[in-house]
Amino acid sequence: MAFTSLDLVLVFVLLAGLIYFVFGSFLFGAGYQPAPRVSVNSMLDLAAVGPNDVVYDLGAGTGAIVFRAARERGARTVGVEIDPLRVAILRLRRRFGSAPDRIEIRWGNIFAQDLRPATVVATFLWPDAMVRLRPMLEAQLLPGARVVSHWHPIPGWTAEHHDEAARVYLYRVPAGGRATSAPQKP
Repeated sequence: MAFTSLDLVLVFVLLAGLIYFVFGSFLFGAGYQPAPRVSVNSMLDLAAVGPNDVVYDLGAGTGAIVFRAARERGARTVGVEIDPLRVAILRLRRRFGSAPDRIEIRWGNIFAQDLRPATVVATFLWPDAMVRLRPMLEAQLLPGARVVSHWHPIPGWTAEHHDEAARVYLYRVPAGGRATSAPQKP
């Protein structure tokens, strides 16, 4: 079977698209790795996500947290993603799936977001991003807000709960206003 020029172009385009999908997110400062289902379930369970919550997923990827929180838990969700291809996928999933009225997709930088409406913030970010995110969380989240992080803890914070099997950390902003911080060494 002989390949035509059109076949070769199509194969090249598909291969380039696949490579971009997997590795393109490095252009925006983070690698793409989908969160396992067990970790997403643990994040939603530990944060006790329900219909009264506003869940922000920072670095939403392809939307595992965003869609599950909205569709299965009844929460209002905001997925923030910087990669334009993933934003397009998220918007298509929102348009053609259930509960689109509870799902908002934002194309933008996670560090330029107003997190004050959030009752839950979900992350699966690299350690450097967690360091940069901490002051933003401390400045914007209200008492009682929960932060759930998959894989990487928030440096300087003490987790209220750690699901070791799923690699999920839960933090809660206390009544005093700032999330629990570990004692600083002099």
